Amino acid sequence: MNPPYAEIFSQTLQKTHTWLKDLLEELDWEDEHKAYVALRAVLHALRDRLTVEEAVQLGAQLPMLVRGFYYEGWHPAGKPVRERHQEAFIAHVKEAFKKDERVNPERVVRAVFKLLSQRIARGEIDDIKHVLPKELATLWP
Repeated sequence: MNPPYAEIFSQTLQKTHTWLKDLLEELDWEDEHKAYVALRAVLHALRDRLTVEEAVQLGAQLPMLVRGFYYEGWHPAGKPVRERHQEAFIAHVKEAFKKDERVNPERVVRAVFKLLSQRIARGEIDDIKHVLPKELATLWP
């Protein structure tokens, strides 16, 4: 008999795989690790630009495994960071792919934001857009 947590772990692995598969399809990529790096980079950049309360509310809606790497390395003191421009936001994603110049970081951001828009409650997405600088909110679908 499987331990009671085995089903929970199996479900979060499946949900995470589905998120990555959707991202692969949106970006027309085949490398699941690359999709993981994209998702993680955008989530970290987004998380750090949200108020602590909003970051926690978003985290609560993520699958358990995604939530783990969303919070990885997070230090809520001094958040949100005060960068107001798209270029600075996109530069954080570009940094994650510095060894792969074929990656278009703005396209990655837009793809992850589209994924979040499809998977997270609309009210939460509206809240996120409201607290972000207008220039960043334009990256959402």
